[in-house]
Amino acid sequence: MALSVGIVGLPNVGKSTVFNALTAGKAEAANYPFCTIDPNIGIVPVPDDRMRRIEKHIKTQKVIPAIVEIVDIAGLVAGASQGEGLGNKFLANIRETNAILMMVRCFDDPNVIHVSGTVDPMRDIDIIDLELALADLESVEKRLKKAQGAAKTGNKDGKAELAVVEKVHAHLTAGKAARTLTLTEDETKVVATLGLLTRKPVLYCCNVGETDLPDGNAWSNLVRTRAAAEGAGVVILCGKVESELAELGPEDRGEMLASYGLREPALATLARECYRLLGLQSYFTAGEKEVRAWTIKKGATAPEAAGVIHTDFEKGFIRAQVYALADLEQFSSEAGIKAAGKMRIEGKEYVVQDGDIMHFLFNV
Repeated sequence: MALSVGIVGLPNVGKSTVFNALTAGKAEAANYPFCTIDPNIGIVPVPDDRMRRIEKHIKTQKVIPAIVEIVDIAGLVAGASQGEGLGNKFLANIRETNAILMMVRCFDDPNVIHVSGTVDPMRDIDIIDLELALADLESVEKRLKKAQGAAKTGNKDGKAELAVVEKVHAHLTAGKAARTLTLTEDETKVVATLGLLTRKPVLYCCNVGETDLPDGNAWSNLVRTRAAAEGAGVVILCGKVESELAELGPEDRGEMLASYGLREPALATLARECYRLLGLQSYFTAGEKEVRAWTIKKGATAPEAAGVIHTDFEKGFIRAQVYALADLEQFSSEAGIKAAGKMRIEGKEYVVQDGDIMHFLFNV
């Protein structure tokens, strides 16, 4: 499954700097380099040490990590929901993504003028949230009229939909993001058809100064508090530092990271945090041709996991051979795992675990 995350932010918050760092870095895996596939779309591998550990025991021609598609959304300004700036393009682009990476300026630099004159991350977040909520409100009001018409006919489903749309409308009118609205499973299905921008999960990306690494500052602490209240994620980074790291080889990169008290580039943390935010995990296939990570939702069954490779695998699923990385490291090979009785045979009901190594048997 393709994971797409849109970077949004006001002008001069470091959005483009971070996007360029994401798409200019030297990848560890040659098959999915950090690269730009469109003027505003980049493909970024999700760092996963487990693949290196698998490769130690299963010699392969290539290693293919899971990926995140990063979309650099046109800069937002107040009034975007009414078409100001590149408003309409902004809203159309963000509607296509799975999650929002909200770039927030948490640094002061007299050489980089803030669009509002002063640094205030809470105000900046409010501006973005308001524009997204206004856009949502406009689309919900259109749906509300349709739902009211359907409900008047006495249609049971129409009445149920109207109740849900009214609930969402009231929430948005109160100035609240749709992601903070508590919904039942049935209500969630209706809301999913509305394509709401403020329903998307949010990852706040606090762009701080070099001297504020690795833990951030008073501004980023405010963002952390807000994120905790919303159930959102937070990543602290310095766009300038990330740009420099992206241009270095592994050895020099390690030295620079250590000098800032960092264990890895923040962009690696960002990719993993996107996974967590969307409730995703990876399983692996491993053989002579490739060791590959596949992205699935947590709770996915074996047939659903097989379907990520090819829909025929899910349709014709018979069973899966499954083992853990710990077994591979203990017994050194799949033959050793089988001899030790650790190779499991799982059926259609099996719920795939994060990090499972799998082979599928299917019949087309």
